[in-house]
Amino acid sequence: MNFTKSQQLFERAQRAIPGGVNSPVRAWRGVGGTPLFIARGEGSHILDADGNEFIDYIGSWGPLLLGHRHPAIIAAIEEALTRGTSFGAPTEQEIDLAETIRAMVPSMELVRLVNSGTEATMSALRVARGFTGRDITIKFEGCYHGHVDSLLVKAGSGVATLGLPDSPGVPKGFSDTTITLPFNNTVAVAQAFVNHGTKIAAVIVEPVCGNMGCIPPAPGFLESLRKITAAHDSLLIFDEVMTGFRVAAGGAQALYGIKPDLTTLGKVIGGGLPIAAYGGRQEIMEHVAPSGPIYQAGTLSGNPLAVSAGLAMLRYIQSHPEIYKQFNDATAELASSAPKGITVNRVGSMMTWFFTPAPVVDYDTAKHSETNRFKRFFHAMIERGIYLPPSQFEALFVSTAHSAADLARTVDAARESFAIANA
Repeated sequence: MNFTKSQQLFERAQRAIPGGVNSPVRAWRGVGGTPLFIARGEGSHILDADGNEFIDYIGSWGPLLLGHRHPAIIAAIEEALTRGTSFGAPTEQEIDLAETIRAMVPSMELVRLVNSGTEATMSALRVARGFTGRDITIKFEGCYHGHVDSLLVKAGSGVATLGLPDSPGVPKGFSDTTITLPFNNTVAVAQAFVNHGTKIAAVIVEPVCGNMGCIPPAPGFLESLRKITAAHDSLLIFDEVMTGFRVAAGGAQALYGIKPDLTTLGKVIGGGLPIAAYGGRQEIMEHVAPSGPIYQAGTLSGNPLAVSAGLAMLRYIQSHPEIYKQFNDATAELASSAPKGITVNRVGSMMTWFFTPAPVVDYDTAKHSETNRFKRFFHAMIERGIYLPPSQFEALFVSTAHSAADLARTVDAARESFAIANA
């Protein structure tokens, strides 16, 4: 394949944009080489600036549940454009989207729309602290909750890919309000509550991790978080920015039968456009301004284009519940390509091939993956027309647009690429 145009664009980008990209993992530092600049997407395929075509398993990092340019999403955006792009005032469709989210995720009794997953988690934490009158948050190593100052401690995702423990520019006082514990470790959580229980405002968790690779919760782990937070009058926050409507129609909380106090959503609820939301129990959310004293605002919150795309996406999900079986079957087929010595973690349409023979259950075990082997695998897949996340510590995503032929071709390419990576 020829990547000349992408190389030229990357050189140009580095003169105008830090590192040449607007989100760090896009720079391919975890795999080496020049990142591909994408020109177009259609269904399960993307074309780069040089005209190379790939089967896409990033899907904009999860939002494209139906693939690129799905007719229902495009029609909704086009119709919204006839009305305007932004008003800075309430619209009826904002209510429609909030009501649809509430119907599909019953724990979200009141919903506030925002612009990004980072904004959603930042706001949910502020609400948790304001509601409880406490300052400390528990998070888990390798879980990424956006670039919120107090949560950029062992944050997984791009931070893990770049090998950074945390981030300069975060005042020590902010990180002092965060207790970081190993994911899936109920003993560590219990001890933290013994030591700090009266000061802990909330526990925030990705119920299925996607930012240190896909790591599901161990049996009983989420249940233990629900029990211990309730016993100490702390709040349980599910960060479902990635898992919401991706692993099940009602998110991971529906899949595992856990009702959190607050939930953050993003990605899928915008159908590929930037939007997010946070919400939860009415008695908590009524503390958010203008109903209550906890301030949060956003000029472009509830943007009409994003709301329209999100509504089209959620209504499609409601009318096509069979897609989740389709996702499970497709992802299981991809998992079947892994040889001995590769650990495969998957939940629904999220999956990671870990280059380690040992089980991957938390950040420490994920870090045992042989990243050099992953690099060889990644580039071998690119040469075979398969576009994967450019990091060992990210999940891949399947969409309804991935055909049987796409999956068969991907499995064949993966088997060849595993052999190259292991040579």
